[in-house]
Amino acid sequence: MLKIGPWEFDFPVTQAALSGYSDAPMRLIARRFGAPYALHEVMLDKSIAESAKARQKLLGALLPEDHPVGGQLMGAEPGHFALAATFLVERGYDVVDINFGCPVKKVLGRQRGGFLMSDPATAIEIMRAVRRAVPPQVPVTLKLRRGIDDSPESAAKFFRIFDAAWELGLAAVTVHPRTVQQRYMGVSDWKFLARVKRYAGDKTVIGSGDLFSADAVKRMLEQTGVDGVSLARGCIGNPWIFRDARAILSGQPLPDPPSVPEQGRVIREHLALLVAAHGERLAARVLRKFGIKYAELHAQPRDVRAAFIGALKYEETLDVLGRWYDPGCDWPPGRRKTEPGGLIAAGACQ
Repeated sequence: MLKIGPWEFDFPVTQAALSGYSDAPMRLIARRFGAPYALHEVMLDKSIAESAKARQKLLGALLPEDHPVGGQLMGAEPGHFALAATFLVERGYDVVDINFGCPVKKVLGRQRGGFLMSDPATAIEIMRAVRRAVPPQVPVTLKLRRGIDDSPESAAKFFRIFDAAWELGLAAVTVHPRTVQQRYMGVSDWKFLARVKRYAGDKTVIGSGDLFSADAVKRMLEQTGVDGVSLARGCIGNPWIFRDARAILSGQPLPDPPSVPEQGRVIREHLALLVAAHGERLAARVLRKFGIKYAELHAQPRDVRAAFIGALKYEETLDVLGRWYDPGCDWPPGRRKTEPGGLIAAGACQ
């Protein structure tokens, strides 16, 4: 069980907020493969607080099947955070998530995201403002990295923010055990996650980092003791990871990698959801970035990746699907992602 405030899930694997990716179509696909909870891509608090047009564009319309859903906020001002959080709740978001983890240089330069790991006083004021702004039954959660760097001072600041989260009534904390300076380089420090979970006791701690396979999900849960895990880059173009994780966590055999025709069916479903949300023209452009990731599981990944990159129009996207995912072709088995950039089982259509 994974518990986030009043929400209880029988499966401890969730979809993270993914900038530029975790829109409603991606979340719905993830849910259909077993994700019990998903977050909207990170949103800038100031934009939501100050602009009705931005609110309409960023918050969108939540579908009945897209619940429970979290809205993740990033910014620098407690007042903007609080106002934006109220709009999230009014729009129907079930959880408000605060991002103190983004390591992107532009974000840090504006004193947002991971920068707050160096400024506990402001971080705490933001958490306090958000918790006060939303109704008590709406959970507020937090996303952290393990610090700005590996210094003892940075670790002390992490635990100051971490302790304050519980004191202020936050429901869960997601920890990515890389430093802000590391960005996405190097190995994620799962030993730090284990230390944090031991320190937190029965409070809900969710782990993140280097989760590109169902086996990695199982190992993180076993090795660190965290209450749940948050899938980020590992589930882009690979919703089957939720199905696979459900299987092995329940003691069942790992399912076979998705066949090429099965991949095509899911990509067509994803495209249809994008068309419903954005119209054919924009849907084709959005699918390109997903298609590049879906292609990694294809028997001919380089050719398929190039085909998706070249598909700028809806009709061209349909041509890619018709050519490279033809269910009538005798495709070899699909491929399975095992680690960043690592794949197994290759082949070519005969």
